Amino acid sequence: MDLFDYMRSTTMEKESPLASRLRPRTLDEVVGQQHIIGKDKMLYRAIRADKLRSVIFYGPPGTGKTTLARVIANTTKGEFTQINATAAGKKDMEEVVAKAKDSLGMYGKRTILFVDEIHRFNKGQQDYLLPFVEDGTLILIGATTENPYFEVNGALLSRSVIFELKPLSPEDIKTLIHRAVYDQERGMGSYGAVIDEDAAEFLADVAGGDARSALNAVELAVLTTDRSEDGKIHITREVASECIQKRVVRYDKTGDNHYDTISAFIKSMRGSDPDAAVYYLARMLYAGESVTFIARRIMICASEDVGNADPAALQVAVAAAQAVERVGMPESQLILAQAALYVACAPKSNSATNAIYEAMESVKNEKATIPSYLQDAHYPGSQKLGRGIGYEYAHDCPKHFSKQRYLPVELGDTKFYRPSGNGYEKEIENYLKWLR
Repeated sequence: MDLFDYMRSTTMEKESPLASRLRPRTLDEVVGQQHIIGKDKMLYRAIRADKLRSVIFYGPPGTGKTTLARVIANTTKGEFTQINATAAGKKDMEEVVAKAKDSLGMYGKRTILFVDEIHRFNKGQQDYLLPFVEDGTLILIGATTENPYFEVNGALLSRSVIFELKPLSPEDIKTLIHRAVYDQERGMGSYGAVIDEDAAEFLADVAGGDARSALNAVELAVLTTDRSEDGKIHITREVASECIQKRVVRYDKTGDNHYDTISAFIKSMRGSDPDAAVYYLARMLYAGESVTFIARRIMICASEDVGNADPAALQVAVAAAQAVERVGMPESQLILAQAALYVACAPKSNSATNAIYEAMESVKNEKATIPSYLQDAHYPGSQKLGRGIGYEYAHDCPKHFSKQRYLPVELGDTKFYRPSGNGYEKEIENYLKWLR
């Protein structure tokens, strides 16, 4: 390290954001995630013993993925290298591998490679690392906010242990907030700031488990608040609310939050819970989810889960889908709420869903012939082939109903549609019994 590198490092240490300066340096300084780094847990023992094998840390932003990697860097006797998948290219990876081989061959020291945002690596880049992870040249630590089972190659997953980090609890966030305000060495303690308890509780709650969000708010509050007559900087509830104005909502339109929330939304409508349905709708709208995407899911639910128990549900859902495309936000939230609540409150039936699934399965597995009298008889020569002969026109029969067979003979008396007896399907069920 030359003089300029030293000066840059020193400056960065002093001027870097509070969240970066306050990163734990040892396992004992880490707050939260006790389900994976508790003293009786495998990861804790592996880090302390410096016997770590390839791992992938998966979880929302601000939960400590990079922090754990830095702790490992501080405790390992091996070489520690870090790259970011958003910027690293093949040349960078080749250099890391070359140095790792030299370190292992010349000094017997293993290399731990920390790849931040590993989900950003394409398949080729992940495949390049695979043989070096497999033969022990590299010990991989991957960090990702995306579900690794979706974003990381199966071969790399099978050679790694996956640890899921959870959003920090409000109590954990409060611990970090107090550390940030009063720590003299790495926190804001030298500023003479104090934080009201209700302000700390507010920030801990609104941060939504994201430590970085809370610490950024603390830093902004300290740096922008004037001193009071007592010479101290007082962080009140009002000050805190100005520094973190919008509650953090875990939501990524391409990640787990997206799929988990839409899943909960659909299951709430299916489960006839209008309160839960409108709550999950609000979460999606708050996070900026596409209104057309939400409308499509309501339409599907109206058919899949309500069906003929209330045929109007699909009409409401389709009308809502058309309306939101013409109206846009913020008014679209009213339209979507109406449709979601209608579907949630409607009687439920999946009889139509079961009918088409069973019919598709039958088509796939059975070889059945359409009865000749149902076949097309409009083209020249069709009658010579026996097409349409014997067909009974339903409207010429009593009740406008013919008892002729419509299913192929090979299917016997198979019943695909079995009305549920809920809502309007009870009338359908009674009507079918009356006909037959």
